[in-house]
Amino acid sequence: MRVWIDQDLCTGDGLCEDHCPEAFTLLEDGIAYVVERGIIQNDPGGAGSMARVEPRHHKSVVEAADVCPGECIFIELDEAPGVPAAII
Repeated sequence: MRVWIDQDLCTGDGLCEDHCPEAFTLLEDGIAYVVERGIIQNDPGGAGSMARVEPRHHKSVVEAADVCPGECIFIELDEAPGVPAAII
């Protein structure tokens, strides 16, 4: 699973960080960013803004996306052999 945030839609409520601080953080600009292995992916709109999520955090990331008031969290599921990736 990979996740990214559309910073243009982010309302800065911090619910994502509350649900999964291993995958999300708020920076000084008041906007949420994704985190991969402790490194902030801060290339809004670019390929560098997507982070791989460890399997143990999948449920928390999905819950964060569900409660996000800005609906700005996008999840891409990994491909299974012969099956294209899905975006939820």
